[in-house]
Amino acid sequence: MFACSFLILSLPLYPQTPPAEDPPQPPKISPVHTSITVTETISADAPAAITVLDANSIAATPGVNLDDRLRAVPGFTLFRRTSSLVANPTTQGVSLRGIGSSGASRTLVLWDGIPENDPFGGWVYWDRFAPAELERVEISRGASTSVFGDLAMGGAIDLISRPLSSHFELSYDGGNLNTHELSGGAAHTWRHFAISGFARAFSTDGYFIVPKSVRGSIDTRAAVEFIAANARVDYFDNANRLFVRFDMLGEGRANGTIAQTNSTGLGAIAAHYSHATTHDEISVFGDYTSEKFRAGFSAIGANRNSERLTMLQTVPSDAIGAAAFWRHGESRWHLLAGADTQRVEGTSTDRLVPTGSRVGGGNILQHGVFGQFDYRAGPAEFFFGARHQFTGGGETFFSPSAGFVIGRGRWRTRGSVYRAFRAPTLNELYREFRQGNTDTLPNPALRPETVFGAEMGFDFAGESSRASLTFYRNSLDSLITNVTLQTGANIVRQRQNAAVALSRGIEATLRRDFGPFHGEISYLFADSRFSTRFRISQVPRNQGSGRLTYQRKGTLLSAGVRAFSLQFDDDLNLFALPGFATAQAEVSQQLTKQLTVRAGFENLLDRQYIVALTPTPNTGSPRLWRIGLRWML
Repeated sequence: MFACSFLILSLPLYPQTPPAEDPPQPPKISPVHTSITVTETISADAPAAITVLDANSIAATPGVNLDDRLRAVPGFTLFRRTSSLVANPTTQGVSLRGIGSSGASRTLVLWDGIPENDPFGGWVYWDRFAPAELERVEISRGASTSVFGDLAMGGAIDLISRPLSSHFELSYDGGNLNTHELSGGAAHTWRHFAISGFARAFSTDGYFIVPKSVRGSIDTRAAVEFIAANARVDYFDNANRLFVRFDMLGEGRANGTIAQTNSTGLGAIAAHYSHATTHDEISVFGDYTSEKFRAGFSAIGANRNSERLTMLQTVPSDAIGAAAFWRHGESRWHLLAGADTQRVEGTSTDRLVPTGSRVGGGNILQHGVFGQFDYRAGPAEFFFGARHQFTGGGETFFSPSAGFVIGRGRWRTRGSVYRAFRAPTLNELYREFRQGNTDTLPNPALRPETVFGAEMGFDFAGESSRASLTFYRNSLDSLITNVTLQTGANIVRQRQNAAVALSRGIEATLRRDFGPFHGEISYLFADSRFSTRFRISQVPRNQGSGRLTYQRKGTLLSAGVRAFSLQFDDDLNLFALPGFATAQAEVSQQLTKQLTVRAGFENLLDRQYIVALTPTPNTGSPRLWRIGLRWML
């Protein structure tokens, strides 16, 4: 929902020197991030732990798409541990802090302030966002402010494009598995206007997603190819900002067998206008998305030497949304108020094989009003918020929130309590989904899921070090999960509102600079269980990452490791996915002011790990490497 745009970070629109013309500077510890930028002229303090990945951090982490780079942040997971490079798009929803056990996203993703979650299913097409085009990414865990609205009961992720400047760029990367990526962009700025555009094309033969020991004649590589492009027009003066952006995506995927394929065609237009005075700003947002998703599903023989096509699925959908915000600020207090609306319409048409058909779908209209107030008194700041939402299923929901921040010198203490919700998507209500021999049924009787949460945290910021520690507790009600109805060679599950669940845990991050070196260690403990004591599926209890980066005079060397403990693939905790760890490395060297060579390695030690049991084990990516050149003028 557009109300989640409280986390919006807009582009600086004044002409700037292209960053590629100067050698990258050594990373520096930034101060504790205490506020969220709403527009270029407005920032809002927040009683939450906010993780910021700047351009250096993004560049130091290998990965074709952004989701692989964000896995360095503990708590960031997609369904079934699978990279978006090979995952079915409908499983690419984001989970933070162990909230969520299905492909739907419980986290809102914004791109320059515009919501980018798929309107039909809530998942995210990660190939729409080129990592090299981002100035920074901000991750806010938890629903500590009531302006978030739907899709953000677990938090929000902001993707902020790099500042506009007149430039031309071109890059090419090639790697193993016959992988190729070609991208390019250009921008030009005038006194009050700017135009820009970027496009990238990617293809790979992919890899086998089942182990060689069980592989049969029907198994093929999970290949993908896509083209993503966007164009943007900006107008700016001292008081006004306006941008209009068009973007499109076309992708095709082979999902590991001969018959299981899918494709997506997507087009979107978005606009944002803001007017600012000394104490006030008014912002208006709007977007429209049209999409068509196609997929083929099959039943696989026990020896994986036979496959029978069972269904061909076509899912067209359209969505339109709008929001308006008013922001007023004084020396000690700020008020943000607004309203939003979104209408989604979609239909899943299934052609059953050999005969028959099935149609399911409808529309959802949501709208809400919200307000957020903060007041500063000496070293303390207090927050109060509320939202009233019509969820589109004949229900309304009230989301209050409150919090505080107390800062003394290098230390900051923060805490918040909140109530939030997520309405079921059209995908969960009406669309059937199959992976391997596991069939997941829709449920038109689903109700919204809710969370009542609380957190307490401490932050320390020194000249060359920074630490953060957060304790949290989320009480979940009516969590939408895939409930097992039948086990055996063919597994049947249905999306249902599960019993009450509890997720609690600890987040810790430590960063330190020493000369041209930058080190970072992060850890998340998440104990997420239903009232039956079964663990919530797809949530490891322990996960962590570490990275050491050297950066000086145009040279970047980075190596890191990520580790995940055991998790379960189902609600009955019958299918255990063992823990694993992988190593990554990134190297780049600026040859001239315009030319940079780079190389990236994922799963450097070529570890085999299990990402799903369907019930056949599915494996994650093998060792992947890419080498490329980037030229910017």
